[in-house]
Amino acid sequence: MRTLSWKRTAIVALGAASFLSGCVPANQASGRLEPAKLPPPPPAAPTSPPLPTNVSRSQPPADLLNALQNLGTRFPGTVGIVVRDVQNGWSVGYNGDALLPQQSVSKLWVAIAVMDAVDRGVLSLTDPVTVRRSDLTVFHQPIRPLVGPDGYRTTIGALLEGAMTRSDNTCNDVLLWKVGGPAAIRRLLRAKGVDGVGFGPGERILQAKTAGLTWQDDWAGGWGFLQARAKLSYAARDAALKRYLAAPYDGASANGITLGLAMLQRGTLLGNASTVHLLSLMRRSKTGPLRLRSGLRPGWTLAHKTGTGQDLGSFSTGYNDVGIVQAPDGHSYTVAVLIGSTRQPIPVRMRLMGDVTRALITVLQ
Repeated sequence: MRTLSWKRTAIVALGAASFLSGCVPANQASGRLEPAKLPPPPPAAPTSPPLPTNVSRSQPPADLLNALQNLGTRFPGTVGIVVRDVQNGWSVGYNGDALLPQQSVSKLWVAIAVMDAVDRGVLSLTDPVTVRRSDLTVFHQPIRPLVGPDGYRTTIGALLEGAMTRSDNTCNDVLLWKVGGPAAIRRLLRAKGVDGVGFGPGERILQAKTAGLTWQDDWAGGWGFLQARAKLSYAARDAALKRYLAAPYDGASANGITLGLAMLQRGTLLGNASTVHLLSLMRRSKTGPLRLRSGLRPGWTLAHKTGTGQDLGSFSTGYNDVGIVQAPDGHSYTVAVLIGSTRQPIPVRMRLMGDVTRALITVLQ
């Protein structure tokens, strides 16, 4: 049982905080602590008034709603923010139904599709895979130096780890096609009841369209793509970004993402072993240490997935972090902060994400 601490002064200060980046390291999660069963006090002993608790709370705390609304309203850019209580089901946020770019957040849905295939016996994490140079994508792909003329032999499990802990675009795209491509991911999301989440055309086509280009196979690896993009005029790239933001090819809402994460945490998307494995990978993610994770306090943990889109000058798109925040007593909250577009520098964006985590913990700790 957790004691609810209402700290209105802290929440007001949170909304007006300066935009400087900070980081509080997370400790390892502990198991759920069951309250001790104490004998009743002697009849003559004085009793203290009961402490307020959020047991059986069916409505979200007003202080948390106010904090998130304040953070979203004050942020200079387009943003969607949602916090959802996994066990009790309520959610609060700001602009939570807007469809915004996911970018690498979409790797989460590929990972769920992979583990669903494992549950059904279609794939095994130990299945061998050879990654060819023709499989290489664009931007962040740590696997690229390992892929020689004869390819690189690895496994489904290793590719999944690369995609989820290092956000490797090539690892993710290889897995995407192993489970049937974008159409298969969309069918899975519909079948599982994850509403408000779309899925794009795959990394290479997505990034080419976002830049105003049509993908060419000889761009595998990224250099050809970058050279072609550099030749585009500012006006052409600006027009392409505006088309993307108006109707993101990989659009999802913060509400939809937190719903999917809550289903994952509750074990309704995957079997138990697959759920445990995927959440373990998400907790070990090496990306975005100063995003949602920067607002954690000792004893609180985060399993998450980041996303980062393309920039044009000072204009940035698809800067995201989504995940499952777990309290020391095991209670869980899913969180999504999707920055669709902004001209604010990276430290300001990271501060917003950390402030969302800080607001959650300040109100509900």
